[in-house]
Amino acid sequence: MLLHIVARGRIGRGPEAELVARYMKRVTWPHRITELPDTGGKIPDLPPGTRRILLDETGENLPSRVLAERLGAWRDDGVRECRFMIGAADGFGDTERREADLLLSFGRATWPHLMARAMLAEQLWRVTSILANHPYHREG
Repeated sequence: MLLHIVARGRIGRGPEAELVARYMKRVTWPHRITELPDTGGKIPDLPPGTRRILLDETGENLPSRVLAERLGAWRDDGVRECRFMIGAADGFGDTERREADLLLSFGRATWPHLMARAMLAEQLWRVTSILANHPYHREG
């Protein structure tokens, strides 16, 4: 299953970009990152059966193991792509939220978009590690 991050804003070079690269290099599942300008730009077409996960402050604050179970179930059901959307500064509209398969939050604090991308990359590594029974993941 392809793990596809679609993010508004260019990450450029810097500590956040290094963190994203470090974690995504460790993810053994197929993955891709698509960057869009802050406004406009064409969102890649959504293939049928793709699951859309929006990073959104109103979303569920899932433990890593629960997120792993959800992605594992989708993978086992034949889902070919999970698309993780990181919006612009104003986030997503009501229609986008309603159409999402999952609204995911990293807590009630507000995070800069570049940090959210790095946190998502780490969670994708952690989730795939959990599903592979890799010792990286620790309960705690």
